[in-house]
Amino acid sequence: MKRILISEAGGAPSINVVKSIRAMKEPVYLIGISSDKYLLALSDVDEKYLVPMVKDSLFLPVLKEIIKKTQPDMIFSQNDEVIEVLSRERKKIDSKLFLPKHRTILLCHDKFASYQSWKEAKLSVPQTELIKSPEDLKKAFRNFGPKVWIRSTKGWSGEGAICTEDYAFARLWIQYYQGWGKFTAAEYLSPISVTWMSIWYKGDLVVAQGRRRIEWRFGHHSISGITGQTGVAVTISDKKVDEVAQRAIFAIDKRPHGIFSVDMALDSKKIPNPTEINIGRFFATSYFFTTGGVNMAEVVIKILLEGKTPVFKKKVNPLKPGLVWIRQIDVEPKIFREEELRKIIIPFS
Repeated sequence: MKRILISEAGGAPSINVVKSIRAMKEPVYLIGISSDKYLLALSDVDEKYLVPMVKDSLFLPVLKEIIKKTQPDMIFSQNDEVIEVLSRERKKIDSKLFLPKHRTILLCHDKFASYQSWKEAKLSVPQTELIKSPEDLKKAFRNFGPKVWIRSTKGWSGEGAICTEDYAFARLWIQYYQGWGKFTAAEYLSPISVTWMSIWYKGDLVVAQGRRRIEWRFGHHSISGITGQTGVAVTISDKKVDEVAQRAIFAIDKRPHGIFSVDMALDSKKIPNPTEINIGRFFATSYFFTTGGVNMAEVVIKILLEGKTPVFKKKVNPLKPGLVWIRQIDVEPKIFREEELRKIIIPFS
């Protein structure tokens, strides 16, 4: 039986990977680790280990001991910080990893460096500046305003992000995070965002699927409107999105290998602009595609542990467009077709 170690077990992104693995015909033995004992208690894994936080100097030694004891065939992580550690220490990790070059990971984890790569590749991108001082911020408001998008160059789930027309507020925001030189300011494009989740093997695309985010779950509780947790999404098949996503990936890595999940925002001309690549991991809602009929976690397992690269009749957007995924806390997510929703939800008049 295959043995797989799941990091951040019990967190939403890992839950969706675990569900996808459990959906496979072949049973898999899962080992879960997490620094959150309560989420770990909720995880559907066969062994559970509480570990220090990834920033703790003990994290890596403890992880290596767990690997030595449990002997997993591979490791799945859905956390940027853990992925960076695994990548850096890959030669010392006694388990298989499905990751691109370390340089690629570092480039994707730096949003301003990614932006520079895309700009050099002549992709449409939101005008962006690294903010080193209040004067840089004033300049950004003059050039990009009135509404400016402020975010940290590192982090995920909208960490440190706001969209504001108020210079004074933006200055205090960056100051609060001690973020001079670590934050960017960019022109605000639109609230319409699309994503493109893909798997690559030694430079060749294995499978990719696009989706449009309809809303963030609990977005109204976040100052930026972004929570990192998609509430409603719909599958799409858009050649422009497919083209831009692949150009964004190749601008970062000429020979992509592993998981590349591209975030894009649409500008006023409806052109997708890449804003970041979630590298080495799936989007949190990966079980959406599994339910629709494409189990990307299984694809990775087959490549890494069986040496088999699955062949799809349609490798780009194999799922039908118009599949809607709806998530909420304390309830199983459900998948609908758009026409089903129109039938069952009747506007009151």
